[in-house]
Amino acid sequence: MNKEQGSMTKKTDAPLPANMFEEDAAKGLGDISQQDLALPFLKILAQLSPEVNKRDGKYVEGAEAGMIYNSVTGELYNGVDGINVIPAFYKLEYLEWKDRGEGLGAPVNIYQSSSDIMSKTKADANYKDRLPNGNYIEKTASHFVIILGDSPSTALISMKSTQLKISRKWNSMMNGLKIKGTNGLFTPASFSHIYKLKTTQMSNDKGTWFGWEVSKVGPVTDNSLYQQAKTFSENISKGSVRAKHGEEKPKGSEAHF
Repeated sequence: MNKEQGSMTKKTDAPLPANMFEEDAAKGLGDISQQDLALPFLKILAQLSPEVNKRDGKYVEGAEAGMIYNSVTGELYNGVDGINVIPAFYKLEYLEWKDRGEGLGAPVNIYQSSSDIMSKTKADANYKDRLPNGNYIEKTASHFVIILGDSPSTALISMKSTQLKISRKWNSMMNGLKIKGTNGLFTPASFSHIYKLKTTQMSNDKGTWFGWEVSKVGPVTDNSLYQQAKTFSENISKGSVRAKHGEEKPKGSEAHF
């Protein structure tokens, strides 16, 4: 084969034009609905998280304690710099768990915020709220968000234990926002503003861990982002989007404090 022939058969790695993909938009996805998709969890990596252990099968290259980890994409975010998100929906639930190693890694039951399940529990020596059947209840604050970036995506931030006070602070920030409208002051939707999420080291008499730090960035200025967050919020409210909670707490993580 001469040089001229070689040049004629040489393959290029140039991407296909976007309009070609656009012509076939959504083809091949069949009947996939929101319930068929895995909603990513954003979690803070702890010292003993499997993702930071090089000898663990779940190790993620470059992962360090204090980083923010996307459970579906595997993406890592620097906890010091943080990420910008739009909060689309908030939900408070009570999750019933079996002890580690006894269950299937998923909640036995999920109770809504109106449930009286906590009245049936009793705190054990480790401050876990135990039911008569031996399982324990974990009060869980779920913040559904849009992660901002080159390609905005949806995710869930689950706050429990020591992080519940951070959740309450965030909710107070959102509820405290006021905008002057034609009929006076009103509280805008949660997805009207952008917030910065960072991680910070926390401690008490039981140990040290990394937790969330939330601050307001400012109002959403991009209409397409606003509409994306609004649609996400409506889908969650209708039950079209559901989180699949899994037990990912390593021993020694903040959830024990």
